[in-house]
Amino acid sequence: QVQLVESGGGLVQPGGSLRLSCTASGSIFSINGMGWYRRAPGKQRELVATITSGGTPNYADSVKGRFTISRDNAKNTVYLQMNNLKPEDTAVYYCNADIRPSGSYYVLRYWGQGTQVTVSS
Repeated sequence: QVQLVESGGGLVQPGGSLRLSCTASGSIFSINGMGWYRRAPGKQRELVATITSGGTPNYADSVKGRFTISRDNAKNTVYLQMNNLKPEDTAVYYCNADIRPSGSYYVLRYWGQGTQVTVSS
C-alpha cells in the first residue's frame, strides 16, 4: 500500500522559514508529478506549488519568490522550502503525488495527512 508522510510544520514568526518534507513509501513503480496544497481556516484548498518528474516547478502567484519546491527522486521525497513567511501563509499543508503502484497499469493521486504551519508573532 502506498502512503505519503509529511513532516516539518510548526510555529514560526513572520519573516521566518520552514522546510516541509513529504516521502512516498510502499509498493511504487513510478512517481509522476508531486505537489503541495494548503487549506487555511474558512477557505478552500489551494495550490501552492507543483513539480514534474523532470523537476520543472510551478508556483501560485502568492508564493512566487518566497517558496521553492524540489524533489529527490531517489528518496521519493518532495520538499517545500518556505522563506519570508507571512501570517496569511498559515494553513494545513498537504502534499500529493501521482503514483503508479507496482503491479498496476493506473496512475493514482495520493495525499498526505497534512501538516500545520502557523505564522504568528
